Amino acid sequence: MTASLKIFSYARCSTCRKALAWLNLQNIKYKLFDIIDSPPSKEMISDAINQLGDRKYLFNTSGKIYRSIGASAIKIMNDENVVDLLNSEGGLIKRPFVMHPNGRFLIGFNQSIWEDFFLNQD
Repeated sequence: MTASLKIFSYARCSTCRKALAWLNLQNIKYKLFDIIDSPPSKEMISDAINQLGDRKYLFNTSGKIYRSIGASAIKIMNDENVVDLLNSEGGLIKRPFVMHPNGRFLIGFNQSIWEDFFLNQD
């Protein structure tokens, strides 16, 4: 069995709907997960933070949960606590959260970045 592209999405998120529509248009197969009911694993979140170089890229800063916790409270958390928080509160994660079978991550949807990532690979 081959590994598949994993997309963590939220049905009411317009950015997620645009990303999924783009993937469908490109005939790119993926496995879809509801980011609220089935958030990425702690290992995936940790790997994404390491790859992206900063945990700030994973946060949905415009969401109600993020605003209720507060940027200053999140900023002083250690990485382990941040990973636990993101894993327990999928709504805190910027979406879509994408894990490619090659281990690379994409966070959010930017069509030009996605075109380069998916269409210009060797």
